Amino acid sequence: MDMVKLTETQRKSRRNRNIALGLALAGLVILFYAITIVKFSAGITG
Repeated sequence: MDMVKLTETQRKSRRNRNIALGLALAGLVILFYAITIVKFSAGITG
């Protein structure tokens, strides 16, 4: 199986895209966690 050789620009672009996707995923996880905490605390007090 032949491996595709990426240029330095393509590797940087792929790395930046992966970092952006990771940060977006982490942001969503934090957002859902915060929403869950707020809903549970509202349910306990009210």
